[in-house]
Amino acid sequence: MNVAELLVKCLEAEGVTHIFGVPGEENEALLFALEPSTIEFVPCRHEQGAAFIANVWGRLTGSAGVCLATLGPGATNLLTGVADANLDKAPLVALTAQGGLDRLHNESHQFIDVINMFRPITKWNGNIPSPQVVSEVVRKAFKIAEMEKPGATHIELSEDVASQEVPDSLSPIKPKRVRRPASDYKAIEQTLERLKSAHNPLIIAGNGAIRKLASKHLTEFVTRHNIPVVSTFMGKGAVSDRLDQSLFSIGLGFNDYVLEAVEESDLVIAVGYDIAEYPPQRWNPNGDKPIIHIDFDPAEVYTHYDPEVEVIGDISAALWELNEKLNDSDLNYTNWYEPVRGRIREDIHSYRLKEGDPFTVPGVLLELRELLDDDSLLISDVGTHKMWIARNYPTYCPNGCIISNGLASMGIALPGGLAAGLLNKDRQIVSVMGDGGFMMNSQELETARRLGVGYVNIIFNDNDYGLISWKQYQHHERSVSTRIQNPDFKKYADSFGISGYRPENLGELKSILKQAIELKELCIIEIPISTHVNNELTTKLKTWWRDR
Repeated sequence: MNVAELLVKCLEAEGVTHIFGVPGEENEALLFALEPSTIEFVPCRHEQGAAFIANVWGRLTGSAGVCLATLGPGATNLLTGVADANLDKAPLVALTAQGGLDRLHNESHQFIDVINMFRPITKWNGNIPSPQVVSEVVRKAFKIAEMEKPGATHIELSEDVASQEVPDSLSPIKPKRVRRPASDYKAIEQTLERLKSAHNPLIIAGNGAIRKLASKHLTEFVTRHNIPVVSTFMGKGAVSDRLDQSLFSIGLGFNDYVLEAVEESDLVIAVGYDIAEYPPQRWNPNGDKPIIHIDFDPAEVYTHYDPEVEVIGDISAALWELNEKLNDSDLNYTNWYEPVRGRIREDIHSYRLKEGDPFTVPGVLLELRELLDDDSLLISDVGTHKMWIARNYPTYCPNGCIISNGLASMGIALPGGLAAGLLNKDRQIVSVMGDGGFMMNSQELETARRLGVGYVNIIFNDNDYGLISWKQYQHHERSVSTRIQNPDFKKYADSFGISGYRPENLGELKSILKQAIELKELCIIEIPISTHVNNELTTKLKTWWRDR
């Protein structure tokens, strides 16, 4: 047995079923070691696409997704997807090849220092210098990637080390479940005291709150004690938007209706809140809002985020303990937040399309939401549509809507849908993207078709980098350097052997969406959109906040 074969046995021990990547010369030994294994290597069309597939795989399962690339350009192409996983707190293990150790001290073909290149974008990374450390390196990479808060790790394997023989005594280190520590009892008591003295508490649910147990205990806490919840973009679904206590999402770069509730609150309970998603100065501009921090890690030192109490440890355990210690009669909060929820819901439904109207993102989202089951999955790319999805797309279960909002990289939605479809062929899955994001990783349609994965890809087409235009318009009342041109997307779909649609009216839109979702069809639905609603929204909100 050689090093590559032992590495594969270690990956099998970690429960890895798929590796996504692009083959290269220097990872030849690893590819041949994978051939007889239980792990399926999936050749992708670009390393970034492979990393995004692994990224979303990790986010959906909680187990590290695995991606692979060769040295040099293969490794550099992998970077964006790995960095996105790290900032989005998705467990991922990246494997890269390297040239032989005998040539790394010289300037050498395709050689760059991949270890140092990956250092700023991973929780941990290292190489395998000898056969004796293979098992330890692999176990360490997976343990660190999957520990709260999850993220990306990286392993480099030189081609000459990969072929070295391994002593018979070496074997994989089997993973063991590690129990996370519970919160300090004094912090729990201080939280209880603060809750009993508050009148208008509000919860901000972040990325850490979408874990299944955390969501369950948070929902019980919210409904028992009538505490409103607003989610960050990546916390959508931690509490169902069907609940009366849900105030939907927070995270736009300008003041939305939901910030009225934050203003009126006299205590903010931040549950799994991630500052990388949404800076606290947006919702706590004066830095004087009383905050309770419930998270796996201590709060970062931040002028606008200085908690009175920090409840550090397993989030679900902390919420469970609060539920155990509080009687239903201990907290008697009013429905003070109801006008805000009503205003948000009314605004969402105001975008209903009528026959003859031009298509808009929020109008299409209303139609889409009504066609999808409560446990369906929508994966959003990055762009103008992301803002509307976060704001206007109700979500009813954890991981029912995936948005990248840490690194917030364009190009994630199409490969992300592939990961979701592989994991659950029975689930309704829709990837939503703009024309800009679609063209960044559209090549992975071939990978999806080859694997027989069925999911719907919606392209909102405005022939523009629309989010940049929207922001430029806010600053300068015009946009520059954002206009682009696109291929015929129906013909583009046909070239991959899949269906392409372009509805011309509301009736066609409803019919096409319904059919594609019911059939779980791998397809492209191009929807030409009018962007007038973007600037209308910012103008409307500015007026509302000025006149309130």
